[in-house]
Order: sequence, then structure tokens, then C-alpha cells
Amino acid sequence: MAALVLPASLLVLLLLVAPMLLLFRISLNEFSPTQMMVEATSAANYLRAVQDPYYRQVLLTTLAVATGSTLLALGLGFPTAYWLARMQGRWKSLATITVLFPLLVGNVVRAAGWLALLGNGGAINATLLGLGLIAAPLPLLYNTGAVVAGIVAVVLPYMVLTLSAVIEGIPRQTEEAAANLGARPMTVFRRVVLPQALPGVAAGSVLVFVLCMNTYASAVLLGGPQFKMMAPAVYDQFVRGNNWPFGAALAFILLGITLVLTVAGSAALGRRYRC
Repeated sequence: MAALVLPASLLVLLLLVAPMLLLFRISLNEFSPTQMMVEATSAANYLRAVQDPYYRQVLLTTLAVATGSTLLALGLGFPTAYWLARMQGRWKSLATITVLFPLLVGNVVRAAGWLALLGNGGAINATLLGLGLIAAPLPLLYNTGAVVAGIVAVVLPYMVLTLSAVIEGIPRQTEEAAANLGARPMTVFRRVVLPQALPGVAAGSVLVFVLCMNTYASAVLLGGPQFKMMAPAVYDQFVRGNNWPFGAALAFILLGITLVLTVAGSAALGRRYRC
């Protein structure tokens, strides 16, 4: 058994752990405008990220957008996943392919589609102006709502597929028995379906939250230059500012907070499920 696990373990160490250790070592260095990076062992970059009001606000914005996007994806994804899981016949394969199809399109391409839809000269504003419902284009782009819409469009298939896989394992007879005993549809959902679907809710929410916390294309293209989240902030430090130590520190702060919140959320849902 150990011989079978060893190759995969070495691959994980090589491709994941080793680069992360190197990045952590870079985060402890100091930045110099002339030398770019000076070898050191200092926590100054982490202290700066925590103490700087700008980066605290960037982190809070990232947490708010990720949490809201995850909840919205869960609210939209659960009914779709239930419908997909309970579908039978040849149309189920077509419906599954339809859910999977957005994953074949890159995030940048999808963000460009939102630009064409929400821009001042986009489809929505052009339609409303043509119908005479508005006198001037609505500011649909470069705000939090546009970013959330773009992120949800990216992560929704992951939520739907994760939930549908779990809901398929819930016996339909339990719902029919509850309905025969006089339970209303919402009661059946709350007392029968949801408790059995909690593992899928936990798995889907964790996956989607991680993706939302690390979003880049939607934040940059749909939020505009004034809208900042952690992933674009990390990119700016590495590419535009050439401040690799501080960029590495921001990356580790993002990684640590994402890890802590996902583990805490999974543990909370796990205790609820066991109860």
C-alpha cells in the first residue's frame, strides 16, 4: 500500500508543497527599489499587510464578495441541482451537458460577455433605451453587483454538480412518505431533503468559497480599476510593483484565511449533520 501511495505523495510534494515553501521564504525577505529583493528573515511584510488600512479593506471586500457569491450560488444552485437529480430519461444527459457547458469557456471570455451585456452600450442598456424605459444608460458595470454576477456565473456549475451528486443518493421514497403523512412541500424540503443533502451543501460551499476568494478575471474586468480584491492585489505586487516579498505575504494571508474559514465552515456543517 505504501508503494502505491508514495508516487502520488512525491508528486504533491514536488508540485504543491515545495513551491509553497519557496513562496513563504520569499515572503520573509525585504524589498529594495534597487535590488528588488534582499534576503532576510522578517515578518515586516505580514505586519504591513495587517496594519495598512488599504489592504485591510481589500481583505474585507474579498470576504464579503466571496461570502455573498457563495450564498447566492447555493440559493440558485440547490433548486437546479434537485431538478437535475430527479430528472429521468434521455433529457437528463442533455441537461447535465448544459450545466457543464459554461466550464468549457474561459473566465476571461465569460467576463468579456458580461461586459457586452452590462456595458453602457451593452444589450441591457440598449434594450431599455430602445423601449424608452430609461433616459440614460444605467451604471451596471464596475461595481460590486457586476463582480458578484460574474463570479456566480463561473462557480454555479460546480455548486450544481456537487449538490446533484448528493441529492441523487437521497431515496425518493423518503420524500413520498413525508408527503403521504401530510407534510407540505417546504416541510419535506426542510425536514427530509436538506438534512440528507448537508454533505453536498458543505462540499459545494467549500469549493465555491475557495474559488470566490481567489477570483481574478471577474474582479479586474467587471469591477474596474477602483475595485480591489486580494488576488488582483497579489498580482499587482508581483507584476507591477515588482515587490515579490510583499506579494508573497499577501498570497499567504489569502491562503491562510481561506483555509481557516473553509475548515471552520466544514466542521460546523459536519457537526450539524451528525446531530
